[in-house]
Amino acid sequence: MAAESQIPTPASVKRRFAVSLALFYSAVFAVSGTHLPFFPVWLKAIGIDASWIGLINALPALTRFTTLPQITALAEKRQAIRAGMMISVLATAIGFATLGLQQQPLALFLIYALTCIMWTPTTPLTDAYALRGVARYALDYGPLRLWGSAAFAAGSLACGYLVDIIAARDLIWIIVAWAVIAVLASLLLRPLDDVRRRTTEAHAGKALLRDAGFWAVIASAALIQGSHVAYYTFSAINWQLQGLGGLTIAGLWTLGVIAEIVVFALSPRFSLHPSSLMAIGGLSAMLRWIVTANEPPLALLAIAQLGHGLTFGMTMVGTMTLLVQRVPSHQIARGQGYYAACSGLLGAATSIASGAIYARIGDSLYYVMAAMAAAGAVLIWSARHRLTAHPHSEASGG
Repeated sequence: MAAESQIPTPASVKRRFAVSLALFYSAVFAVSGTHLPFFPVWLKAIGIDASWIGLINALPALTRFTTLPQITALAEKRQAIRAGMMISVLATAIGFATLGLQQQPLALFLIYALTCIMWTPTTPLTDAYALRGVARYALDYGPLRLWGSAAFAAGSLACGYLVDIIAARDLIWIIVAWAVIAVLASLLLRPLDDVRRRTTEAHAGKALLRDAGFWAVIASAALIQGSHVAYYTFSAINWQLQGLGGLTIAGLWTLGVIAEIVVFALSPRFSLHPSSLMAIGGLSAMLRWIVTANEPPLALLAIAQLGHGLTFGMTMVGTMTLLVQRVPSHQIARGQGYYAACSGLLGAATSIASGAIYARIGDSLYYVMAAMAAAGAVLIWSARHRLTAHPHSEASGG
């Protein structure tokens, strides 16, 4: 990476790359900011029952461990990451627009499945493109990525404001609008030099798969992050039933994202071992879901939402730090792929189960999520001594 960053580059070229990438990150995460809290609300508004909602919302996680690795690997092999990003957001816009014309559960399931196949690789491809740019132009990854989190919050707030003005059945078109903006933003992305890397290791991933510490990290992260499934899928529906308006719901989601951004910004100052950060994230998630399960008053619910900085943000910081420490730099993409597959598999299973469980016990579903988070915290804490050694610790910028 050092050799690439030493290539002389005019400041204006760096700036154009950074601005275009920040705009693309913003548009992509604005899609997620409207989709994640309000897509289930739209499904409910057009008459889809809770079991189908759970099945449909499992599809993004399913594609993360099935089709996503193949698509990202193909883009990498073809040196077409930027083209893959452009195709992905275009297909996403078309897919969501087609969904808006459907109301039958099976048709929605099938069309959404095809949409997710093209949509879920967007962020991994964007991260790969960003890291290549970080290496090429000697930029910092954090300031670029933070625009995505900020746009997620802005998209959620905008949709929350509109949900009190327009019919819930029309929410899908807000998602479509942001997806179209992402398509336009993709046209501004700058091509990067060919920085392809080759390795002669035929079995590069086998040692990684034999590393018990690596498995402890990704399994714990999958459990803690997977415990957010009930929140992602049913929180907006629950809060509507409790009498909260769309803008209030969006505000609660935004509080969580703001807390996440603060944690990311402060993370360079953290002195605890990353396994301890993950354990704190898991225990915080357990407490957060127990509070949420009891239908707390708005003020306490807002405090619980601020806990997202710990439950999601701190867990993510700990996970990424440990992966960088455990995984050799030439295998980092492979390690991220295994992590995505593990998280996708557990997330899909949890989403499918949560629909059926929610249909029977409602908010008590959060107690199941609390148990998952606690299991993740216990797992990473029990493996902390194994993780104190950093066999592959290398400088890893970005």
